Amino acid sequence: MRRASLLILAGLSLAGCSMAPAYAPPTPAAPVAFRDTGPWTPAAPAEAVRDGTWWAVFKDPTLDGLERKLELGSANLAAALARYDQARALSRQASSALLPRVGAQGSVERQRTPANGRYDTATLAASAAYELDLWGRVRNLVAAGQADAQASAADLAGVRLSLQAQLADTYFSLRGADAQIAVLASTVEAYRQALDLTNRRQAGGAASGLDTGRAQTQLAATQAQYEQAVADRALLEHALAVLVGEPASSFTLAAAPQLTEAPVTPVGAPSTLLQRRPDIAAAERRMAAANARVGVARAAWFPSVTLAAAGGYQSNGGELLSAANHVWALGPLAAALPLFDGGARKAEVARSRAVFDETAAGYRQTVLDAFREVEDQMVLANRLAAAQDRQDEALAAAARTTALATTRYREGAASYLDVVTAQTAELQARREAQDLRTRRLAASVDLIRALGGGWVAG
Repeated sequence: MRRASLLILAGLSLAGCSMAPAYAPPTPAAPVAFRDTGPWTPAAPAEAVRDGTWWAVFKDPTLDGLERKLELGSANLAAALARYDQARALSRQASSALLPRVGAQGSVERQRTPANGRYDTATLAASAAYELDLWGRVRNLVAAGQADAQASAADLAGVRLSLQAQLADTYFSLRGADAQIAVLASTVEAYRQALDLTNRRQAGGAASGLDTGRAQTQLAATQAQYEQAVADRALLEHALAVLVGEPASSFTLAAAPQLTEAPVTPVGAPSTLLQRRPDIAAAERRMAAANARVGVARAAWFPSVTLAAAGGYQSNGGELLSAANHVWALGPLAAALPLFDGGARKAEVARSRAVFDETAAGYRQTVLDAFREVEDQMVLANRLAAAQDRQDEALAAAARTTALATTRYREGAASYLDVVTAQTAELQARREAQDLRTRRLAASVDLIRALGGGWVAG
């Protein structure tokens, strides 16, 4: 008994030993500042982005409602949440190895022997077994499980952010389709009036059939563009329905052709990106898990020691729960160590180190991709803003040209070809202006996503 106690104390004194390499969260080199900052990407906080509801910066109640529906109805988000629950359960399962295994058993047996005749044997006992974690194998398994659960939590945040951004991008594409439909509808009406004017002028001898044919061609072509825009909008509406978890057949969204203005997006310092991006956090936690598993593999080179104990009551007749029938056992104190395994343990250590190297490389690549995505979206956000200003100027000039060509045609100073040319240029300029507004909104969504979405104010 004294020797067993000394062995237990010796084991506990070694319990702080760990075979895992020392690990500290990596600090990859971050640029001092993002390069393509501009008036639409200031380095300043925004409350709507801070608290996680980043889409509120667009000030669109319909978008707010759709994002809330996504949180409740998205099947993809539910699947990601289930994966996170699995990771948490596995982490708790690994942590259970830190505690002893305790069991209880009871039995009643009737026997008959020539010497003793017939008698009953009753047993009621409890047992416990505990692995002395001398080399940190169990603790490293627990650490790996916890890191995996944290990585899964970051994955969940990444899926949520991705779905939120996908919904916002699809929503603004639908609103862009609404704007295009409104432009084409008003243009169709204007072309119909122009055709009526041309028919009257032809009836009066002031225009030829050539002018009427050109007017009819222009009207029909624009009507075809209108039908295509309506079809595109329907597909976007169906995509929104799936994102929020509703059947496409029953989901409808009223048209709203007026596009909102692209918001000013807070960028901040590049170093904050490492703290906010869910994919970066997940990659770092997987590095930590892989590092802990190196310790698990290295611990296999040392013996595993298990201590067992049991106690209870055993009676061959009479009262079971009495002091005279009390029994106990301490042991065995078992140690196991494979002496020859054909290099399996060495190969497992090498494999675990290679897994760590792989996750470390994946982490570095994730960080590089994150900085590139931010730079990409800042270029788009700022350059598209400048492009929209120029396009608005082009649209104003095209509208003046159309008005002048129409006036000259009515006065007989220009042919209808001049009117058609001017109207076609104006329609193209108007559609491109709406397309730029839609692309700017999409770039704002993608920039916020690239920055890690919303964050909590510190």
